Amino acid sequence: MRVYVILPAAGIGTRMSAGGATPPAPKQFLTLHGVPVLIHCLRAFAAVERVETVLVAVRAQEMDRVRTLIARYGLEAKVKVVEGGENRQGSVANALATVDCADDDVILVHDAVRPLIDPGTIDRTIDAVLEYGAAIVGLPAVDTIKQVERTAHGAIVTSTIPRERIVQAQTPQGARFDLLKRAFAESEADEFSGTDESSLLERAGIQVAVVPGFSRNFKITQPGDIELAEFYLASAEKAAAEKAGTQ
Repeated sequence: MRVYVILPAAGIGTRMSAGGATPPAPKQFLTLHGVPVLIHCLRAFAAVERVETVLVAVRAQEMDRVRTLIARYGLEAKVKVVEGGENRQGSVANALATVDCADDDVILVHDAVRPLIDPGTIDRTIDAVLEYGAAIVGLPAVDTIKQVERTAHGAIVTSTIPRERIVQAQTPQGARFDLLKRAFAESEADEFSGTDESSLLERAGIQVAVVPGFSRNFKITQPGDIELAEFYLASAEKAAAEKAGTQ
């Protein structure tokens, strides 16, 4: 059994512009604590012993740039660059086509702009895939969740969904290669576009387990998220320094 990781990183990050006229830098290349967001993700997965290869799917014009970053940060041993697709699903499909996997190999997919993922959560996700066949990281809902009906005048509440039945999907999301391959093949045949890997697996009738997530594993999406990530990293460094000082 081998573990492969796919990071779809072909997005251009339009929501980070905050209304500015200048096109925004892709979110995965923004600097966090002096290091590109993408590199934070790659380091986390490279630190997991069971991960054999990480595939980064990027736009063709960014491939050389990403290869340079990977070399600069000494990640060439585990990380490879492949060309991404027009959307997340296409990028993951392109990456899957480049690997020679056994049916029981584990494939994880992680958002390239969730830089605070930790090796422990990655390991637990691998374990869950091995036990159940497919798994995602999910954060329990805290707020009350309402189902609504959209109207011309706004939204009307139709019901309240029990919070214990809701999780907010995070990544990594993963499955055995044979299951993920089947889910992608069925979606392609039906021209179905899902929001994440779990939606394709669910549609194929494959059970998906949930690994408990955490609030720090958020997706950098809009202005202010980088500052929040900086705060979390600084707090973690301070806690580690204090712990080292007491030993």
